[in-house]
Amino acid sequence: MAKIQAIRGMNDILPEQTPVWQFVESTVRKVLAQYGYQEIRMPIVEQTDLFKRSIGEVTDIVEKEMYTFEDRNGDSLTLRPEGTAGCVRAAEEHGLLFNQTRRLWYTGPMFRHERPQKGRYRQFHQIGVECFGMSGPDIDAELLILTARLWKELGLAEHTRLEINSIGTSESRKVYRSALVEYLGQFKAELDADSQRRLDTNPLRILDSKDPATRKILEQAPNLDDFLDDESRDHFDRLKALLNAAGVRYSVNPALVRGLDYYGKTVFEWITDSLGAQGTVCAGGRYDGLVEQLGGKPTVAVGFAMGLERLILLLETLNLVPGYVNSDADVYVTAMGDGALAPALVLAEKLRAALPERVIVSHCGGGSFKSQMKKADRSGAKYTVILGENEIANGTAGLKPMRADEPQTEIAQDELASALTKALAN
Repeated sequence: MAKIQAIRGMNDILPEQTPVWQFVESTVRKVLAQYGYQEIRMPIVEQTDLFKRSIGEVTDIVEKEMYTFEDRNGDSLTLRPEGTAGCVRAAEEHGLLFNQTRRLWYTGPMFRHERPQKGRYRQFHQIGVECFGMSGPDIDAELLILTARLWKELGLAEHTRLEINSIGTSESRKVYRSALVEYLGQFKAELDADSQRRLDTNPLRILDSKDPATRKILEQAPNLDDFLDDESRDHFDRLKALLNAAGVRYSVNPALVRGLDYYGKTVFEWITDSLGAQGTVCAGGRYDGLVEQLGGKPTVAVGFAMGLERLILLLETLNLVPGYVNSDADVYVTAMGDGALAPALVLAEKLRAALPERVIVSHCGGGSFKSQMKKADRSGAKYTVILGENEIANGTAGLKPMRADEPQTEIAQDELASALTKALAN
Protein backbone atom coordinates (compact mmCIF):
# COMPACT_ATOMS: atom_id res chain seq x y z
CA MET A 1 0.00 0.00 0.00
CA ALA A 2 1.37 3.41 -0.99
CA LYS A 3 2.41 5.74 1.80
CA ILE A 4 0.33 8.86 2.32
CA GLN A 5 2.47 11.97 2.15
CA ALA A 6 1.95 15.62 3.02
CA ILE A 7 0.10 17.76 0.48
CA ARG A 8 2.42 19.61 -1.90
CA GLY A 9 3.34 23.00 -0.47
CA MET A 10 2.20 22.07 3.06
CA ASN A 11 5.17 21.16 5.21
CA ASP A 12 5.68 19.34 8.48
CA ILE A 13 7.72 21.24 11.05
CA LEU A 14 9.90 18.58 12.63
CA PRO A 15 11.20 18.45 16.23
CA GLU A 16 14.66 19.60 15.18
CA GLN A 17 13.10 22.68 13.53
CA THR A 18 10.62 23.74 16.20
CA PRO A 19 13.13 25.41 18.57
CA VAL A 20 13.85 28.21 16.08
CA TRP A 21 10.09 28.66 15.54
CA GLN A 22 9.59 28.89 19.29
CA PHE A 23 12.46 31.38 19.53
CA VAL A 24 10.94 33.67 16.90
CA GLU A 25 7.41 33.34 18.30
CA SER A 26 8.51 34.04 21.87
CA THR A 27 10.55 37.06 20.75
CA VAL A 28 7.53 38.47 18.89
CA ARG A 29 5.27 37.82 21.91
CA LYS A 30 7.70 39.65 24.18
CA VAL A 31 7.98 42.71 21.94
CA LEU A 32 4.22 42.93 21.37
CA ALA A 33 3.57 42.65 25.10
CA GLN A 34 5.93 45.58 25.70
CA TYR A 35 3.66 47.73 23.51
CA GLY A 36 0.40 46.57 25.09
CA TYR A 37 -0.91 44.37 22.26
CA GLN A 38 -3.42 41.61 23.11
CA GLU A 39 -3.62 38.22 21.40
CA ILE A 40 -6.80 37.13 19.62
CA ARG A 41 -7.39 33.64 18.17
CA MET A 42 -9.74 33.11 15.22
CA PRO A 43 -10.92 30.02 13.27
CA ILE A 44 -8.94 29.02 10.19
CA VAL A 45 -12.19 28.58 8.22
CA GLU A 46 -14.48 31.52 7.42
CA GLN A 47 -17.43 32.18 5.14
CA THR A 48 -16.16 32.73 1.59
CA ASP A 49 -18.04 36.03 1.31
CA LEU A 50 -15.82 37.49 4.05
CA PHE A 51 -12.81 37.34 1.74
CA LYS A 52 -14.70 38.32 -1.41
CA ARG A 53 -15.92 41.47 0.33
CA SER A 54 -12.60 42.33 1.99
CA ILE A 55 -9.83 41.24 -0.37
CA GLY A 56 -11.82 41.97 -3.54
CA GLU A 57 -13.43 39.57 -6.02
CA VAL A 58 -11.07 40.49 -8.87
CA THR A 59 -7.82 39.90 -6.97
CA ASP A 60 -5.49 36.98 -7.69
CA ILE A 61 -6.16 35.58 -4.21
CA VAL A 62 -9.93 35.31 -4.63
CA GLU A 63 -9.86 34.37 -8.32
CA LYS A 64 -7.11 31.74 -8.27
CA GLU A 65 -5.59 31.02 -4.87
CA MET A 66 -8.28 30.34 -2.24
CA TYR A 67 -9.11 26.89 -0.88
CA THR A 68 -12.91 27.07 -1.09
CA PHE A 69 -15.43 24.28 -0.56
CA GLU A 70 -19.09 23.67 0.27
CA ASP A 71 -19.95 22.09 3.60
CA ARG A 72 -22.81 19.64 4.10
CA ASN A 73 -25.27 22.50 4.51
CA GLY A 74 -24.30 23.93 1.13
CA ASP A 75 -22.50 26.92 2.68
CA SER A 76 -19.40 28.18 0.86
CA LEU A 77 -16.43 28.13 3.24
CA THR A 78 -12.77 29.06 2.72
CA LEU A 79 -9.52 28.29 4.49
CA ARG A 80 -8.27 31.74 5.44
CA PRO A 81 -5.75 33.16 2.91
CA GLU A 82 -4.88 36.02 5.29
CA GLY A 83 -5.75 37.11 8.82
CA THR A 84 -6.95 40.72 8.71
CA ALA A 85 -10.48 40.02 7.48
CA GLY A 86 -11.07 37.36 10.13
CA CYS A 87 -9.69 39.63 12.85
CA VAL A 88 -12.03 42.45 11.78
CA ARG A 89 -14.95 40.02 11.66
CA ALA A 90 -14.21 38.69 15.16
CA ALA A 91 -13.62 42.14 16.67
CA GLU A 92 -16.85 43.50 15.21
CA GLU A 93 -18.92 40.41 16.02
CA HIS A 94 -17.92 40.48 19.70
CA GLY A 95 -18.18 44.23 20.22
CA LEU A 96 -14.46 44.81 20.72
CA LEU A 97 -14.50 48.00 18.66
CA PHE A 98 -17.44 49.78 20.29
CA ASN A 99 -16.26 53.27 21.33
CA GLN A 100 -12.72 52.12 22.04
CA THR A 101 -9.28 51.63 20.57
CA ARG A 102 -7.77 48.17 20.23
CA ARG A 103 -4.29 46.77 19.69
CA LEU A 104 -4.59 43.10 18.66
CA TRP A 105 -2.31 40.40 17.31
CA TYR A 106 -2.67 36.80 16.17
CA THR A 107 -0.64 33.97 14.71
CA GLY A 108 -1.42 30.80 12.81
CA PRO A 109 -1.56 29.06 9.44
CA MET A 110 -2.90 30.67 6.25
CA PHE A 111 -3.65 28.90 2.96
CA ARG A 112 -3.17 29.91 -0.68
CA HIS A 113 -3.05 27.63 -3.72
CA GLU A 114 0.00 29.10 -5.44
CA ARG A 115 3.14 27.57 -6.90
CA PRO A 116 5.36 26.37 -4.03
CA GLN A 117 8.88 27.78 -4.07
CA LYS A 118 11.59 28.81 -1.64
CA GLY A 119 9.98 30.96 1.06
CA ARG A 120 6.47 30.56 -0.41
CA TYR A 121 4.13 27.72 0.50
CA ARG A 122 0.47 26.72 0.21
CA GLN A 123 0.16 26.49 3.97
CA PHE A 124 2.21 29.21 5.60
CA HIS A 125 2.27 30.84 9.01
CA GLN A 126 1.82 34.52 9.74
CA ILE A 127 1.95 36.84 12.68
CA GLY A 128 -0.55 39.65 12.19
CA VAL A 129 -0.92 42.90 14.13
CA GLU A 130 -4.05 45.07 13.83
CA CYS A 131 -4.88 48.43 15.46
CA PHE A 132 -8.39 49.90 15.51
CA GLY A 133 -9.83 53.32 16.31
CA MET A 134 -6.70 55.46 15.89
CA SER A 135 -6.69 57.74 12.85
CA GLY A 136 -3.41 59.63 13.19
CA PRO A 137 -0.01 58.80 11.75
CA ASP A 138 1.30 58.16 15.27
CA ILE A 139 -0.13 54.62 15.33
CA ASP A 140 1.33 53.97 11.85
CA ALA A 141 4.67 55.10 13.24
CA GLU A 142 4.28 52.92 16.35
CA LEU A 143 3.84 49.82 14.21
CA LEU A 144 7.00 50.61 12.26
CA ILE A 145 8.97 51.47 15.41
CA LEU A 146 7.73 48.22 16.99
CA THR A 147 8.86 46.23 13.96
CA ALA A 148 12.25 47.93 13.96
CA ARG A 149 12.64 46.87 17.61
CA LEU A 150 11.74 43.30 16.67
CA TRP A 151 14.40 43.23 13.95
CA LYS A 152 16.94 44.43 16.51
CA GLU A 153 15.89 41.69 18.96
CA LEU A 154 16.29 39.07 16.22
CA GLY A 155 19.62 40.45 14.98
CA LEU A 156 18.10 41.52 11.65
CA ALA A 157 18.33 45.30 11.95
CA GLU A 158 21.16 45.52 9.41
CA HIS A 159 19.54 43.03 7.04
CA THR A 160 16.13 44.66 6.53
CA ARG A 161 15.05 47.95 5.03
CA LEU A 162 11.75 49.82 5.15
CA GLU A 163 9.87 51.13 2.11
CA ILE A 164 6.78 53.31 2.57
CA ASN A 165 4.24 55.01 0.33
CA SER A 166 0.84 56.66 0.43
CA ILE A 167 -1.81 55.41 -1.99
CA GLY A 168 -4.37 58.02 -0.91
CA THR A 169 -8.08 57.63 -0.33
CA SER A 170 -10.38 55.50 -2.47
CA GLU A 171 -11.61 58.68 -4.20
CA SER A 172 -8.14 59.89 -5.18
CA ARG A 173 -7.18 56.36 -6.28
CA LYS A 174 -10.18 56.24 -8.63
CA VAL A 175 -8.95 59.38 -10.38
CA TYR A 176 -5.41 58.00 -10.56
CA ARG A 177 -6.63 54.60 -11.75
CA SER A 178 -8.41 56.24 -14.70
CA ALA A 179 -5.27 58.15 -15.67
CA LEU A 180 -3.11 55.03 -15.33
CA VAL A 181 -5.47 52.89 -17.42
CA GLU A 182 -5.64 55.57 -20.12
CA TYR A 183 -1.84 55.72 -20.30
CA LEU A 184 -1.20 51.95 -20.18
CA GLY A 185 -3.98 51.27 -22.68
CA GLN A 186 -1.76 52.74 -25.39
CA PHE A 187 0.82 49.98 -24.71
CA LYS A 188 -1.48 47.04 -23.87
CA ALA A 189 0.03 44.72 -26.46
CA GLU A 190 3.51 45.34 -25.04
CA LEU A 191 2.59 44.58 -21.42
CA ASP A 192 3.26 41.16 -19.91
CA ALA A 193 0.29 38.77 -19.70
CA ASP A 194 -0.41 39.39 -16.00
CA SER A 195 -0.38 43.15 -16.50
CA GLN A 196 -2.72 42.92 -19.50
CA ARG A 197 -5.21 41.04 -17.33
CA ARG A 198 -4.78 43.46 -14.42
CA LEU A 199 -5.37 46.45 -16.69
CA ASP A 200 -9.06 45.51 -16.66
CA THR A 201 -9.31 44.23 -13.08
CA ASN A 202 -6.72 45.74 -10.72
CA PRO A 203 -4.51 48.21 -12.62
CA LEU A 204 -2.62 49.52 -9.57
CA ARG A 205 -1.01 46.09 -9.18
CA ILE A 206 0.77 46.68 -12.50
CA LEU A 207 2.96 49.19 -10.66
CA ASP A 208 4.83 46.37 -8.89
CA SER A 209 5.32 44.26 -12.03
CA LYS A 210 8.80 42.75 -12.32
CA ASP A 211 8.63 42.32 -16.11
CA PRO A 212 11.42 44.42 -17.75
CA ALA A 213 9.30 45.58 -20.71
CA THR A 214 6.44 46.60 -18.42
CA ARG A 215 8.86 48.36 -16.07
CA LYS A 216 10.17 50.38 -19.03
CA ILE A 217 6.62 51.47 -19.96
CA LEU A 218 5.90 52.43 -16.34
CA GLU A 219 8.81 54.90 -16.32
CA GLN A 220 6.63 57.46 -18.10
CA ALA A 221 3.36 56.52 -16.38
CA PRO A 222 1.39 59.04 -14.29
CA ASN A 223 2.77 59.35 -10.76
CA LEU A 224 0.45 58.36 -7.93
CA ASP A 225 1.90 61.11 -5.75
CA ASP A 226 0.55 63.75 -8.15
CA PHE A 227 -3.00 62.52 -7.48
CA LEU A 228 -2.84 62.38 -3.67
CA ASP A 229 -5.56 64.22 -1.78
CA ASP A 230 -4.47 66.83 0.78
CA GLU A 231 -5.49 64.71 3.78
CA SER A 232 -3.42 61.72 2.66
CA ARG A 233 -0.44 63.92 1.82
CA ASP A 234 -0.55 65.58 5.24
CA HIS A 235 -0.88 62.19 6.96
CA PHE A 236 2.13 60.86 5.04
CA ASP A 237 4.26 63.94 5.74
CA ARG A 238 3.53 63.68 9.46
CA LEU A 239 4.36 59.96 9.42
CA LYS A 240 7.74 60.66 7.83
CA ALA A 241 8.45 63.32 10.47
CA LEU A 242 7.64 60.84 13.26
CA LEU A 243 9.89 58.17 11.75
CA ASN A 244 12.69 60.70 11.40
CA ALA A 245 12.29 61.70 15.05
CA ALA A 246 12.37 58.03 16.13
CA GLY A 247 15.45 57.27 14.06
CA VAL A 248 13.70 54.68 11.86
CA ARG A 249 15.34 54.67 8.45
CA TYR A 250 13.07 54.38 5.40
CA SER A 251 12.80 55.13 1.71
CA VAL A 252 9.72 56.27 -0.19
CA ASN A 253 8.81 53.88 -3.01
CA PRO A 254 6.22 55.54 -5.32
CA ALA A 255 5.51 52.16 -6.97
CA LEU A 256 4.65 50.43 -3.70
CA VAL A 257 1.04 49.25 -3.68
CA ARG A 258 -0.49 46.40 -1.71
CA GLY A 259 -2.19 43.43 -3.37
CA LEU A 260 -5.36 43.67 -1.28
CA ASP A 261 -8.19 46.06 -2.18
CA TYR A 262 -8.86 47.30 1.34
CA TYR A 263 -5.65 49.33 1.79
CA GLY A 264 -5.55 53.15 1.65
CA LYS A 265 -3.24 55.99 2.68
CA THR A 266 -0.13 54.49 4.31
CA VAL A 267 1.33 51.25 2.92
CA PHE A 268 4.71 49.77 3.80
CA GLU A 269 7.00 46.79 3.34
CA TRP A 270 10.09 45.57 5.18
CA ILE A 271 12.42 44.03 2.61
CA THR A 272 15.60 41.98 2.75
CA ASP A 273 18.14 41.56 -0.04
CA SER A 274 19.28 38.18 1.33
CA LEU A 275 16.46 35.95 0.02
CA GLY A 276 16.42 36.70 -3.70
CA ALA A 277 13.00 37.30 -5.24
CA GLN A 278 11.13 36.52 -2.01
CA GLY A 279 12.43 39.65 -0.31
CA THR A 280 9.37 40.94 1.59
CA VAL A 281 9.40 39.79 5.22
CA CYS A 282 6.67 42.09 6.58
CA ALA A 283 4.00 44.23 4.91
CA GLY A 284 0.91 46.21 5.77
CA GLY A 285 -0.82 49.55 5.81
CA ARG A 286 -3.99 51.43 6.69
CA TYR A 287 -7.46 50.03 5.91
CA ASP A 288 -9.79 52.70 7.25
CA GLY A 289 -12.83 51.48 5.28
CA LEU A 290 -12.70 47.73 5.88
CA VAL A 291 -14.71 47.52 9.10
CA GLU A 292 -17.61 49.40 7.50
CA GLN A 293 -17.20 47.35 4.32
CA LEU A 294 -17.78 44.20 6.40
CA GLY A 295 -20.93 45.57 8.02
CA GLY A 296 -19.56 47.43 11.05
CA LYS A 297 -19.57 51.09 11.96
CA PRO A 298 -16.90 53.27 10.32
CA THR A 299 -13.66 52.44 12.17
CA VAL A 300 -10.15 53.47 11.17
CA ALA A 301 -7.52 50.75 11.27
CA VAL A 302 -3.93 49.88 10.40
CA GLY A 303 -1.95 46.66 10.57
CA PHE A 304 0.69 44.36 9.15
CA ALA A 305 1.54 40.69 8.69
CA MET A 306 4.87 38.88 8.60
CA GLY A 307 5.51 35.40 7.26
CA LEU A 308 7.21 33.11 9.76
CA GLU A 309 8.65 30.68 7.20
CA ARG A 310 10.37 33.52 5.38
CA LEU A 311 11.58 35.12 8.61
CA ILE A 312 13.06 31.84 9.82
CA LEU A 313 14.63 31.20 6.41
CA LEU A 314 16.28 34.63 6.66
CA LEU A 315 17.66 33.91 10.15
CA GLU A 316 19.04 30.56 9.00
CA THR A 317 20.46 31.96 5.75
CA LEU A 318 22.35 34.62 7.70
CA ASN A 319 23.38 32.18 10.49
CA LEU A 320 21.67 34.40 13.04
CA VAL A 321 19.89 31.69 15.05
CA PRO A 322 21.43 31.92 18.55
CA GLY A 323 23.49 28.92 19.62
CA TYR A 324 21.29 28.25 22.64
CA VAL A 325 18.25 27.70 20.40
CA ASN A 326 18.13 23.92 20.03
CA SER A 327 16.24 20.86 21.20
CA ASP A 328 19.16 19.30 23.06
CA ALA A 329 18.80 17.97 26.58
CA ASP A 330 20.83 19.47 29.40
CA VAL A 331 20.82 16.33 31.56
CA TYR A 332 20.10 12.70 30.65
CA VAL A 333 19.16 10.38 33.53
CA THR A 334 19.90 6.68 33.01
CA ALA A 335 18.57 3.69 34.94
CA MET A 336 20.83 0.62 35.09
CA GLY A 337 18.62 -2.37 35.84
CA ASP A 338 14.96 -2.80 36.73
CA GLY A 339 15.62 -1.88 40.34
CA ALA A 340 16.76 1.59 39.25
CA LEU A 341 13.69 2.48 37.18
CA ALA A 342 11.58 4.00 39.95
CA PRO A 343 14.48 5.74 41.77
CA ALA A 344 15.68 7.22 38.44
CA LEU A 345 12.22 8.63 37.64
CA VAL A 346 11.95 10.10 41.16
CA LEU A 347 15.45 11.61 40.93
CA ALA A 348 14.68 13.14 37.53
CA GLU A 349 11.54 14.77 38.97
CA LYS A 350 13.58 16.28 41.82
CA LEU A 351 16.06 17.68 39.30
CA ARG A 352 13.25 19.21 37.22
CA ALA A 353 11.87 20.89 40.34
CA ALA A 354 15.29 22.24 41.28
CA LEU A 355 16.33 23.24 37.73
CA PRO A 356 13.06 24.41 36.10
CA GLU A 357 14.81 26.14 33.17
CA ARG A 358 16.75 23.02 32.19
CA VAL A 359 15.77 20.08 29.99
CA ILE A 360 15.98 16.84 31.97
CA VAL A 361 15.38 13.69 29.90
CA SER A 362 14.73 10.33 31.57
CA HIS A 363 15.87 7.21 29.75
CA CYS A 364 12.95 4.87 29.13
CA GLY A 365 12.87 1.51 27.42
CA GLY A 366 15.67 -0.32 29.20
CA GLY A 367 18.87 -1.43 27.51
CA SER A 368 22.50 -2.01 28.37
CA PHE A 369 24.83 0.58 29.85
CA LYS A 370 26.42 1.04 26.42
CA SER A 371 23.12 1.57 24.59
CA GLN A 372 21.86 4.01 27.23
CA MET A 373 25.05 6.06 26.98
CA LYS A 374 24.71 6.15 23.18
CA LYS A 375 21.21 7.56 23.54
CA ALA A 376 22.46 10.06 26.11
CA ASP A 377 25.07 11.22 23.61
CA ARG A 378 22.52 11.50 20.78
CA SER A 379 20.26 13.60 23.02
CA GLY A 380 22.89 16.33 23.05
CA ALA A 381 22.97 16.30 26.85
CA LYS A 382 25.83 18.08 28.55
CA TYR A 383 25.75 15.71 31.53
CA THR A 384 24.50 12.18 32.12
CA VAL A 385 23.32 11.02 35.54
CA ILE A 386 24.01 7.32 36.05
CA LEU A 387 21.90 5.45 38.57
CA GLY A 388 22.37 1.74 39.29
CA GLU A 389 21.98 -0.60 42.23
CA ASN A 390 25.29 0.44 43.85
CA GLU A 391 24.46 4.16 43.57
CA ILE A 392 21.00 3.59 45.02
CA ALA A 393 22.45 1.64 47.96
CA ASN A 394 24.97 4.42 48.64
CA GLY A 395 22.55 7.34 48.09
CA THR A 396 24.77 8.65 45.29
CA ALA A 397 24.64 9.08 41.52
CA GLY A 398 27.27 9.02 38.83
CA LEU A 399 27.73 12.32 36.98
CA LYS A 400 29.47 12.11 33.60
CA PRO A 401 30.35 15.18 31.50
CA MET A 402 29.39 14.44 27.89
CA ARG A 403 30.96 17.38 26.08
CA ALA A 404 34.29 17.63 27.89
CA ASP A 405 37.15 15.21 28.46
CA GLU A 406 36.60 14.99 32.20
CA PRO A 407 36.21 11.95 34.48
CA GLN A 408 32.92 10.70 35.88
CA THR A 409 32.34 11.61 39.53
CA GLU A 410 30.17 10.20 42.32
CA ILE A 411 27.93 12.76 44.02
CA ALA A 412 25.43 12.43 46.85
CA GLN A 413 21.92 12.55 45.40
CA ASP A 414 20.88 15.43 47.67
CA GLU A 415 23.83 17.46 46.33
CA LEU A 416 23.27 16.61 42.67
CA ALA A 417 20.98 19.55 41.84
CA SER A 418 23.40 22.16 43.19
CA ALA A 419 26.33 20.46 41.42
CA LEU A 420 24.45 20.49 38.11
CA THR A 421 23.41 24.12 38.59
CA LYS A 422 27.06 25.14 38.90
CA ALA A 423 28.26 22.85 36.11
CA LEU A 424 25.61 23.98 33.61
CA ALA A 425 26.30 27.64 34.35
CA ASN A 426 29.84 27.30 32.99
